[in-house]
Amino acid sequence: MSGSTEFIDFVNFNFTTCNMDACFAAFDKDCDGKLNLEEFRTLCCALFRNNKGETYKVESDVLLSIFEIFDQNSDGNIDREEFVFCWNNWIKTIVRPVSAALIIDVQNDFISGTLNITNCPAKHNGADVIQPINNLVEVVDFETVVYSYDWHPSDHVSFIDNVSLRKLHESSPITTENTKVYDTVVFDRDPPMVQKLWPRHCVQNTWGSELHKDLKVVENAIKIYKGTNPDVDSYSLFWDNQKLTDTKLNSLLKQKNVTDLYLCGVAYDVCVASTAKDAITSGYRTVLLDDCCRGVDLLDIEKVKTFIRESHGVIVESDQVKDMVEGNDRRPELGYKLALELKHNRQ
Repeated sequence: MSGSTEFIDFVNFNFTTCNMDACFAAFDKDCDGKLNLEEFRTLCCALFRNNKGETYKVESDVLLSIFEIFDQNSDGNIDREEFVFCWNNWIKTIVRPVSAALIIDVQNDFISGTLNITNCPAKHNGADVIQPINNLVEVVDFETVVYSYDWHPSDHVSFIDNVSLRKLHESSPITTENTKVYDTVVFDRDPPMVQKLWPRHCVQNTWGSELHKDLKVVENAIKIYKGTNPDVDSYSLFWDNQKLTDTKLNSLLKQKNVTDLYLCGVAYDVCVASTAKDAITSGYRTVLLDDCCRGVDLLDIEKVKTFIRESHGVIVESDQVKDMVEGNDRRPELGYKLALELKHNRQ
């Protein structure tokens, strides 16, 4: 079938201009008023394709899992009523996603200041992210753009020069007197709190906490300030590290009906990684922009990439984003993520 003219016509099917009835009729090949697994497979071959019209492979187990999510009565077919749900909640989102860019901590201290990541094991230059991010926001029409700031008070718990201000738990592997930068200690809390120690950085209202002067800041952007509680660190744009306080980012994105998040910035394996994990947990289709991120440790960066892929996220270069945002490059991983979220929300 894959070499037939009929299949090629299905691949060229235009989801953006058709209505639901036309779509259902097009893929209901035997005209029995329902889609069986093979008919749904053909639909997915047409749906998941890149901007050149080339189809992405959908693994058989993934295809079956998606099919079973929409076959709500488990009769081996997707009938018209079931297809209404599939069309409104799955296909329309895949074809017309609502996308936001999260630009994470592109601040002076991480690029040339007290926590310059060039000095970290990966030897990455944080300034490398600025030009591709600028190109991204100039070319891509995001629904919204978010800029985050590490925004610490001077007595913040993550600063190594503040370690003596708080009691360490008896389980801490290092004593106060022996701590060094990048060590991990355990503070005496209930429950005990594990904390990595960093140089003093991004202190509120200092040069180090400002976004880099060459970074383009778009109008009407959302700004998120994190790490403002002196006693709790905060890597993610969604929550502090102890999940005590949320930043309200999730509610702001929901107000704009955002479905897809594109993440970039520094540090790849710290704040970008934590934000990506919370984005996925919160149900967003999550895309990591590899050329727009720089990090601390190469091994940890690879662990982040593995987690993203295993969680049905995607890692791409920034020049691929425009087609994805416009619905012209539709990835099966993100489609599977959306289907799993729909299943979770129905339970």
